[in-house]
Amino acid sequence: MHLEVTNLKGKYYITTAIAYTSGKPHIGNTYEAILADSMARFYRLDGYDVRFQTGTDEHGQKIEEKAKNANKTPQQFVDGVASEIRDIWDMVGVSYDKFIRTTDNDHVKTVQRIFKKLYEQGDIYKGSYEGWYCTPCESFWTESQLKDGKCPDCGREVKKANEEAYFFKMSKYADRLMKYYEDNPDFIVPVSRKNEMVNNFLKPGLQDLCVSRSSFKWGIPVDFDDKHVVYVWLDALTNYITGLGYTADGNDDQLYKDYWPCNVHVVGKDIVRFHTIYWPIFLMALDIPLPKQVYGHGWLLQEGGKMSKSKGNVIYADDLVKFFGKDAVRYYVLTAMPHDNDGIITWESVIETINSDLANVFGNLVSRTIAMSNKYFDGKVENTNVKEAIDQELKDVATSAYAKVSKKMGEYKISDAISEIMSIFRRANKYIDETAPWVLAKEESNRGRLATVLYNLVETLSIGLALLTPFIPDTCKKAFDMLGVTARDYQDLDKFGLTETTKVTATPEILFARLDSAKVMEQVNKMIEEKNKEQAKPQVQLHDHSLKPQIEIDDFAKVQLKIAKVIACEKIEKSKKLLKLTVQLGEETRTVVSGIALAYSPEYLIGKKLMMVTNLKPCKLCGIMSEGMIVCAENDKGELAFLTPERDIEDGSQVF
Repeated sequence: MHLEVTNLKGKYYITTAIAYTSGKPHIGNTYEAILADSMARFYRLDGYDVRFQTGTDEHGQKIEEKAKNANKTPQQFVDGVASEIRDIWDMVGVSYDKFIRTTDNDHVKTVQRIFKKLYEQGDIYKGSYEGWYCTPCESFWTESQLKDGKCPDCGREVKKANEEAYFFKMSKYADRLMKYYEDNPDFIVPVSRKNEMVNNFLKPGLQDLCVSRSSFKWGIPVDFDDKHVVYVWLDALTNYITGLGYTADGNDDQLYKDYWPCNVHVVGKDIVRFHTIYWPIFLMALDIPLPKQVYGHGWLLQEGGKMSKSKGNVIYADDLVKFFGKDAVRYYVLTAMPHDNDGIITWESVIETINSDLANVFGNLVSRTIAMSNKYFDGKVENTNVKEAIDQELKDVATSAYAKVSKKMGEYKISDAISEIMSIFRRANKYIDETAPWVLAKEESNRGRLATVLYNLVETLSIGLALLTPFIPDTCKKAFDMLGVTARDYQDLDKFGLTETTKVTATPEILFARLDSAKVMEQVNKMIEEKNKEQAKPQVQLHDHSLKPQIEIDDFAKVQLKIAKVIACEKIEKSKKLLKLTVQLGEETRTVVSGIALAYSPEYLIGKKLMMVTNLKPCKLCGIMSEGMIVCAENDKGELAFLTPERDIEDGSQVF
């Protein structure tokens, strides 16, 4: 079910910051993707031609070090994390049009052209840097900028650094940027973020920005100086235009011409500086229009502060979805975050919100309306126009909601917008108590009035559901289907009485059941305890490493080994460890199930040539027939590495 959109209002391009592939994102990171998704969905339904982009930031020294510690190449490492991030975004219903990776070949090539262009026009120059470097933040600091000898942003240890680097002349554009702020007072929202940028960074004066590194290799190479790789922000920030097909050579794609400049960059408050100072200046140097707005949202915090693995207070989206479902998680994080402040999440508060808002107010209203329609009219709902004065109050609340919600969405006050929608449902529940359908049903003479009351409830619900759809889309679709009404165009949300008649379902589904907080928390605590135990365990081998008895040459000869080329690969839903591989063995194609999902992403394996046991008796694993076994090496830490030929050789070649 999709709401029909007939009044296109123009282009709307929205982005999230791209997620850093240093590890699995927690719910605070995931919030941004859900937030931007709710906006993208709203504006699609409101008649805009929306382009929504998200993705992953995959370069840098931190990645290089993490990959080394994981005994993987940087590309292997980011392939795995990027795949996990994309899975989580999909799990919470992020309806992106483009998922960009900064390792994408077209992004890499364009960044190289941008760097060269800025160098040739004199905005980038070669020099050297001496100062203090924070690896987690990918930031250089002077001695005076340190706080108690540590990184002023994250409070972690810094290292003395001295290396050759290229620099961007930031001060050249500082006055022009300040003028842009003055001419476009709504460029940065909320206003508190703008004041911070002006007072803390622009007024004290901008230092030239390091835009290359020569002390590590995992980055986009500077193609005219192979000692250097492009440093984080010139690589990461440009994704917003490279993802549209900006090429820096005059051959830009139509997408770029259609959707740039961006309507809004949705970013966390900790990276507003990079998006409102560095990014606009890069664009000015490239003679490209600036984005219309940057919205810097707050953080979703656990009790006790910001989430971190070291504090042991991390909550992940997949765990929340497992307990509460996708839409309940979306609803909570969107309502828990104020417009210009931080929000709080706890397991208990999620349960409380589900019970109070989704079960008691929303779910109960849908359930009562359908139950009464079935009980009194065999599910048929129609308007008999037996009106009373109180009806108009309900209609006014319903038909005035769109304008209020639209205004709040335009101000990025998502929680307030949802509150306006919930006011519709609260008023409808009150309307039931006021009209008392169970009393009307006692007298045949009230039958017309009873029908109108139920009709008014269905109409009110259809307006509220249309507005709630961007925030909890799957549940709203279920409710529409159960009510038997067609989702209406947003241009008609100020009209009441568009549905003539409808037939509600005879077997309604409970949209949100009330949760027993004690029982849920018992399960949550058990899960947390098991995870902590698992994390405390040393890594173990998957296989027995003990010395095996000697065998004869004839025993070894029974094993047939061949080189197999992976032509397709995917995760198996029922397992965290298994991958389904389709391999080519010369003219033969086979399916193999292999327990290497924790070591390799499906994307990384495609095209690789592996060693495979081809005469192993086929067996069924997770319902899939496996026709062989991939050969891997394993160290005493349980880390895996598949075996591949020393030089390229045809698939199907015999190993002996």
